[in-house]
Amino acid sequence: MSIKNFSTAAQQYLARRVTGTKAQCLPESERPTSIEDALAVHQEMIKQRSDTVGGWKCLLPLAEDKIIVAPIFSNTVQSGDVCHLMMDKNVARIEPEIVFMLNKDLPARAEDYSEQEIDDAIGGCYMALELMQSRFHEDAGNEFAESLADCMLNQGLFIGPEIDKALAYAAAEINITVTQTEVEGDDTVKVLEGKHPNPLPQLPVYWLINFMSKRGTSFKKGEAITTGSYKGIVEVDFDKPTEIVYEGLGKYNVEFKTIGKSA
Repeated sequence: MSIKNFSTAAQQYLARRVTGTKAQCLPESERPTSIEDALAVHQEMIKQRSDTVGGWKCLLPLAEDKIIVAPIFSNTVQSGDVCHLMMDKNVARIEPEIVFMLNKDLPARAEDYSEQEIDDAIGGCYMALELMQSRFHEDAGNEFAESLADCMLNQGLFIGPEIDKALAYAAAEINITVTQTEVEGDDTVKVLEGKHPNPLPQLPVYWLINFMSKRGTSFKKGEAITTGSYKGIVEVDFDKPTEIVYEGLGKYNVEFKTIGKSA
């Protein structure tokens, strides 16, 4: 694949970030087919966006040829009492996660950062929701590399209250309760037995920093790194007061509002 096609692929993936998108795979001449292709598309997406990188999503590698890493753009990072996101299958699709916020820059370099250096750069840990949107048609047949290039369903990130760093670092499992207030009748309550997909939620941060740093990516103060859902995708309704509780860590209230297109 040529650099020109990376640019074209990035442009098309970004254009799909609108409500109701269910697209097919890109034409073969433009389609990313490897991890390297996907990461090159990400760099083109970063160049083409009018905003900056506000954070990253990542996990420890699933296999040598299956890694999870993607930029999250700053105009799609939000917090507060209301969370705006694009409707997908008539619902809001969220993933309950923990975010690690950098309080100092970590410039790109050839040698590994130590875990202590990365820990020192993490200024706070927060309850968070990764905002999800499936942009491929169900029969598209997209393979892993193309899903990765499209940022693995990410449409944004909602950051909730700060939580104790030591508790966050130990949070391999969390019981999570999502309660939505109904106008009439009983509230809708989802009790989730959450388990992080990696042994501990901070481990992917170490991998991400060193993997991407060696590739020339510098991490900046204020960037938020989210490392995987405790319960996969959770579907919730729009326009209902919602309480989200991480047992033993904290809770917050938010209401989901639909938007017509990405920021």
